[in-house]
Amino acid sequence: MSAKFGPAGTAESFKTMGYKRSVQLGEYLEKFGLDHFEYQCGQGVRVGAEAAAEIGRALAEKNITVSVHAPYFISLSSVEEEKRDNSINYILQSAAAVNAMGGDRIVIHSGSCSKMTREEALELAKATMKKAREALIAEGLGHIHCCPETMGKINQLGDLYEVMEICKVDDSFIPCIDFGHLNARTFGEIKGKAEYAAILDTIENELGSDRAKIFHSHFSKIEYTEKGGEKRHLTFEDTVYGPQFEPLMELVYERNLSPIFICESAGTQTEDSQTMKKYYESIAK
Repeated sequence: MSAKFGPAGTAESFKTMGYKRSVQLGEYLEKFGLDHFEYQCGQGVRVGAEAAAEIGRALAEKNITVSVHAPYFISLSSVEEEKRDNSINYILQSAAAVNAMGGDRIVIHSGSCSKMTREEALELAKATMKKAREALIAEGLGHIHCCPETMGKINQLGDLYEVMEICKVDDSFIPCIDFGHLNARTFGEIKGKAEYAAILDTIENELGSDRAKIFHSHFSKIEYTEKGGEKRHLTFEDTVYGPQFEPLMELVYERNLSPIFICESAGTQTEDSQTMKKYYESIAK
């Protein structure tokens, strides 16, 4: 196994190249040599089972695997029980969608701290994810992996430690390490190989080598402020904000890891995914 690469949703080039329908995703991504796609359900799970299956078949024909990003309005740590229960329903809907597509991973935002302490928010999030896991098993979706994501804003739950703790709730949980988010919430702390190595070491030390080998990942350069962290996603053309992807690709190859890298660049996510994959392949030769 080796690392896989693909975009989060469709880049601007999807339309400019003349594509219009989701079932054309396989053909589109094949032209860039990519092997994964993350379907976006950020605004809600609006894809039906039949359409999802059709998308999945089109991707599978090109040997492209698929994951789903669950709705942004999931709130694992809400103080309101109804919102936490609704979040479990959104997780179930996302799992059903990715299952219909033939995939087995859903990415989930960790939540916010609101007016609680971070410790209180984390405990609520862990309890919600435990219930979500039980609900998935009850619905026959126990094979779907939940991927809690590291977040970019300081007031959001989801630093590296917190995501590790959420993933410890169940062995089936795989961390989604968003390196751009981690860089933004630490005001540009990721400078190179040493910082990336520390993150990868943390995953292995906290969750074990099996999950560390196949972690999920989002990657993009992100503008941040010294007050709140993440401000906006950029493209690889940016020269002001990080992080740089090259040292990470080198480490992934050296350690023989097999993560899935989803690029979330602003509008050029397909092209930037291709750039990452080409660099990774150049090391592997």
